[in-house]
Formats: sequence, C-alpha cells, structure tokens
Amino acid sequence: MERFERIFVALNRALVALVLALVFSIVFINVLGRYGFGNSFAWVEEAARHLMVLGAFCGAGLALREGRLVAITMLADLLPLTLSLTLKWLIVLIMATFMGVMTWLGIEFVAFGWPKETMSTGMPRGLPYVAIPLGCALFLVHLALFARRFVAGEFVSDQAVSSETGERRA
Repeated sequence: MERFERIFVALNRALVALVLALVFSIVFINVLGRYGFGNSFAWVEEAARHLMVLGAFCGAGLALREGRLVAITMLADLLPLTLSLTLKWLIVLIMATFMGVMTWLGIEFVAFGWPKETMSTGMPRGLPYVAIPLGCALFLVHLALFARRFVAGEFVSDQAVSSETGERRA
C-alpha cells in the first residue's frame, strides 16, 4: 500500500507541475508574441484560467498532506485526547462527505456544460469543468490514504520523503 501511495503522490505532483508548466509556457509565449511581435493569441487567457483551476483542484489533496490547508485547531487542542481524536475523525468524515458530493455534482456540471462551447477556444465547456470531479476525487484518495496521519497531525512538510526509496528523513 505504501508503494501505491508513493506512486499516487508522485503522479499527482507531476500532474500539478505539468499543468503549472503549461500555464507558464503559454502565458510566456503570449507575452513574447504581444510585446515582441505585436500579435497575441486570444485563447491563451481562457486556457491559462482553466489550467490554473485544474492545478488548484488537483493540488488540494497534496496541500492536505502537507498541512497547507487552512485549519483552526484551537478547539481540538483544548479538548482531552479522546474528544480531540473524535473531533478530528468527524472533520475527516465531513471532508470526505463534502468532497464526495462535490465529485458527484462536478460530474453533473461537466454533463451540463458539455453541449456548450467556450468563448475563445470553442471547446466543449464541460471539458474545463472536469477539473472539479477530478480534483475532488484525487482529494478523496489522498484523504483515504492519509486520514490516520491527518488525525495524528503528521504532515509531509514535517519530514521530507524520498521519492525513490520512500524513506522518511528528518
């Protein structure tokens, strides 16, 4: 299971990195075209916006793993251990429920938007909406793999993980 988790996290990181690299590349090329040659591409702004949304949704599970999501822990910190753990598991359940609903509604949103076209690119409007169910489903997988460590307060940012060996280093 640890091997699957390492591979899953590595693939998710690669996806987010690829998306951000695409955003950088198309915006950079468009800036060169606009200011260097007096010609820019109309589709770049729309494509960059859609790609940024995809990157944000697909990166949410990674942010959870690294403890980078906004959290208010004062109440959990003040409670006795048993109640604190119960509250944290309740939070996991709420996150899972929310992301499950978002995945379902995202799929419906994709189906709703598919027959329409985007303004600049003319692609099906449902295509950029795929970011919602995809990102929420990735988040659910991260949550399932990481829930125990999340409740225990163990985040990746506290310890570096070697992508080759999976060993934790201080």
